[in-house]
Amino acid sequence: MKTSIASALLLTSALTAPAFAESLTRVATVPLGGEITGMFQQGDDLFFNVQHPADDIGTAFAKATVGVIANADFAAGELAVPEGDEMKVVKSTLGAYQVLVQEGDFGKIGHIAGAGGEIKVSNDPDFNAYVATGDAEGYLFTNWEDRPGGMSRVKLMRAADGTYSVDEADAMMIDFSAVQGTWVNCFGTLSPWSTPLTSEELYFDDTADWNNPDYKYIDGVEDLAAYVGAWPNPYRYGYIVEITDPAGSATPVKHFSMGRYSHENSVVMPDDKTVYLSDDGTNVVFYKFVADAAGDLSAGTLYAAKMTQSAESGADAATTGFDVEWIELASGNNAEIEGWIAEYDGITTDDYMADATAYISDEDVAAWAAGEAADNRVAFLESRKAASAKGATAEFRKMEGVNINYAAAKDGSVPFMYMAMSEVAKGMSDAEGDIQVSEVKCGVVYEFPLEADYNTTKMVPVVAGGAYDKNAEANACNVDAISNPDNLLVLSNGDVLIGEDTGAHENNAMWLWSKGAM
Repeated sequence: MKTSIASALLLTSALTAPAFAESLTRVATVPLGGEITGMFQQGDDLFFNVQHPADDIGTAFAKATVGVIANADFAAGELAVPEGDEMKVVKSTLGAYQVLVQEGDFGKIGHIAGAGGEIKVSNDPDFNAYVATGDAEGYLFTNWEDRPGGMSRVKLMRAADGTYSVDEADAMMIDFSAVQGTWVNCFGTLSPWSTPLTSEELYFDDTADWNNPDYKYIDGVEDLAAYVGAWPNPYRYGYIVEITDPAGSATPVKHFSMGRYSHENSVVMPDDKTVYLSDDGTNVVFYKFVADAAGDLSAGTLYAAKMTQSAESGADAATTGFDVEWIELASGNNAEIEGWIAEYDGITTDDYMADATAYISDEDVAAWAAGEAADNRVAFLESRKAASAKGATAEFRKMEGVNINYAAAKDGSVPFMYMAMSEVAKGMSDAEGDIQVSEVKCGVVYEFPLEADYNTTKMVPVVAGGAYDKNAEANACNVDAISNPDNLLVLSNGDVLIGEDTGAHENNAMWLWSKGAM
């Protein structure tokens, strides 16, 4: 069935009155244990992945899978909640799902190896980007979300009927050794100039613990050390990484200028300069970056969002919107920032101090915010702390994908950006700070109207998860509503695909949200 969702969209300052009739339609599910990631549209074809499925389901989908639905039919209707054996495979009303590659294929896919040899075979495919090299061929780039991170590139050929073939001999994993490896390559986008932008989801609570031998993520740092061949510098991780010359050398470039935090995603606006960036975790920040030159992300100005909650709409997270103000943090460029980063090379666990830090201290952050620092390294190396110190809102919980439809935003037919908040809780739902709304354990998708210069000053909820029952073992979130939204894909007509990353639905689902007519 189609489930009507009460709209919260409003383009006035009140941000409360419904303006559209909306619908939410389940269009795909993935096997038990699996998450939906990597939604990417190329023409009429929809790529998406099955991340970390249960390995004991006894089907071909017991391995992490990268696949595609050719000629996807978004008007095909509703998919029923799977039962029995249907729970162990990919199901969709959009069309037949073709497996392209799976973890371990060709002895390459998902294999992460560095200076010390192979470290692991990942079962966590995430972001996909297809870079066309001809009318019916191109390269598919796929993130492998691990510590250290990885990215595969496979050459695909498309037949007239939509069937894809993979060039096994050309398959490879991207070499990140030149940038000393990556950390948790999460969601991403394809830039307007056709380079994959992969996100390092740092997910590290405090840099001071990076060399703490007892820290919870120390195994990941040790694996990264095996990749690099030495104890890594924390300030070299937590950035947007651009894959330049994707059909050739596929050379990674870390954009230190866009700030260091737990990047979930970045999306470039049609001016090819303005970029919005989401930050995953608890008490996190929403960022904007404006490049100095179009098509060049190596230099620019970093901003952080200050939210003002709508008083008129009360505290219901499903209907409460916000005004957005942008606080400037600093301007910088990759070369200058990397010079500051290099000052922290060579620090190891031998330098750990339980009552101090070998890295940037909270006192250093406070001095920078007060205008007493010699440079702006705090803004780019401790961006979340810098934003909070400057008065930005650092209360978001589980901020996930942020996305637009580039062509439709450019021509003005869909002048909106969307963001998934996997869960509205903790800092968003306490009685302190800028955000004080009700808890929605099943998550909310927000809409941002884009202004003529691609700035945005409004954030309003448009899709909210249903009731949460902590005692419901299989489906704690209502099965007829979203649960923990993650990846988003905006279609050319303004509809939005929502992919789940949830343990509160027995089978993660993909939803099609349609705004409908006014």
